[in-house]
Amino acid sequence: MITATLLILTAYLLGSISSAILVCRLMGLPDPRTQGSNNPGATNVLRIGGKKAAAITLLGDSLKGLIPMLIGHALGAPPLTLAGIGLAAFIGHLYPVFFGFQGGKGVATALGVQFGLYWPIGLCTAAVWLFVARVLKISSLSALISMAFAPFFVWLFWDERALIGMQLIITGLLIWRHRRNIHNLVAGTEQPIRLKGSEDLGGN
Repeated sequence: MITATLLILTAYLLGSISSAILVCRLMGLPDPRTQGSNNPGATNVLRIGGKKAAAITLLGDSLKGLIPMLIGHALGAPPLTLAGIGLAAFIGHLYPVFFGFQGGKGVATALGVQFGLYWPIGLCTAAVWLFVARVLKISSLSALISMAFAPFFVWLFWDERALIGMQLIITGLLIWRHRRNIHNLVAGTEQPIRLKGSEDLGGN
């Protein structure tokens, strides 16, 4: 019980480290909470800082989900503990204790959790994201569709109630965090993915 509690707490604290804010500070870019969509995530960093800054942010946010899950596996954590670890890392990104509980939308961290749980789950989810992004070129829609499929992938590769429940909660929270994007999608005003220097960028 003590080990499980420490693993879950560590996952939350690691998730609370905002890659977007730190990358922007180190690269002399504007605070992502005050620019673009005001969201400290990789897509908004792409908007204000370009590909390199966004790639570093994406990697950092993914590792926040990946590393705690790998540690849990290494220590032989049972499915219920793994579910707690993954959920804690994701919630840490959404509500980071180090940044006034104002975090991002969690797509990259959720992918990191999925890769850390079992890499084919993460690979399938990422493939759906990339396919939708390539066809429709809307980041938020790619995230919503890929994460809607994620509980199915968890069930397909690792049929454990706790882990399926973890992914259902992650998907639900991610949808909630994208509610403004959903409103824009319904209204037809959600912007496509564009790089720094373009007019706009939709998504996270």
